[in-house]
Amino acid sequence: MYNITAKIHKMTEVSPILTAKDLEQAFEIRRQVFVIEQKVNPEEEYDEFENACTHLLARYNGVPCGTARIRKTANGTKLERFAVLAAYRGKGVGAALVEGCLQRLEKGAYAYMHAQEHALDFYAKFGFEPVGERFWECEIPHFKMSKTV
Repeated sequence: MYNITAKIHKMTEVSPILTAKDLEQAFEIRRQVFVIEQKVNPEEEYDEFENACTHLLARYNGVPCGTARIRKTANGTKLERFAVLAAYRGKGVGAALVEGCLQRLEKGAYAYMHAQEHALDFYAKFGFEPVGERFWECEIPHFKMSKTV
């Protein structure tokens, strides 16, 4: 399989989480970004879908610094919980995570996400388009965004 993350940034590697240690690192990244930085209630951040998802971990120069998860739903494939530690933003880690998610989907698959409003332009670079009106999750404004892969 072609490694699209290498095109985005030579220093970032994105891979599926296969070990408990890697999952702990992903949860810690989410805790730092969502719970501490964005003040999301931990009870809302971690949910009943954790075991049903494919989790991805991004490493920059070998250091775990970003995560996302992919979840099959009745409506399509939901890409969610994108988080990059503050020190690694602007280095291509977020882009590598989006591409890492997309390359794991079948051609023709419907993908969607609930994107934080401030990130709409970022996800639009990957072909996602807003659908519907703004809504609130965890007291943060979001839009549904979708695309067919």
